[in-house]
Amino acid sequence: MLAMVGSGEYLPEMESVDRTLLARLGTNPQVVCLPTAAGTESAERIAYWTKLGEAHFQRLGVPVTSLPVIDRASADNPRLAARIRDANFVYLSGGRPDYLFTTLQGSLAWAAIEEVVARGGVLAGCSAGAMIQGEKFFGFPGWRRGFGLIPGVTILPHYDEIPEAFVNPARMLVARKMTVIGIESLTALVRGPDGRYDVLGPGGVIIWRRSGKTRYTAGPLPPDVL
Repeated sequence: MLAMVGSGEYLPEMESVDRTLLARLGTNPQVVCLPTAAGTESAERIAYWTKLGEAHFQRLGVPVTSLPVIDRASADNPRLAARIRDANFVYLSGGRPDYLFTTLQGSLAWAAIEEVVARGGVLAGCSAGAMIQGEKFFGFPGWRRGFGLIPGVTILPHYDEIPEAFVNPARMLVARKMTVIGIESLTALVRGPDGRYDVLGPGGVIIWRRSGKTRYTAGPLPPDVL
């Protein structure tokens, strides 16, 4: 199960979304939070995300651990990778998508995340954590290759908050037959184990293809959309 969140990770407003994801997991949850995308920020900011994630899932009444996977060395730490592998719910919080991708690509931590997903666990990512799940994402200096968990798409979080000038470059990808997914604040697009998608949260998800844009709100997406 993949969850791509537009913004608002670990906030009280996201509790209903995460309760739904935990319920769909259908087994005893073991949550691991990774502040990797904030690895270039200060120690205080990394500690902020670490504590916020733990407090959020503690409020939801499930076991949770934040792991200090913040650079390539820690991403290749066998002990930390083993702790990720023991989880069944991995949450990637926001920050820099380019740094997040580079840090995880080919690492022991990413291999462990892939194992969690392959076993039927959850990978949830907010903002940067959502962006890297697509085939391409906007980093620096431009469009970059992502992990391609959802082939043929690029994911734009904060879709209701970003200026139109930032959205316009996505037209180039649409013209090249890529699908652009815009995810609004406090909202998640979720792909279930059966490959079907639905929207959770109060906002919307915009699916933008050459045929045009369509906004979907809470509930399942039509089967032929993605």
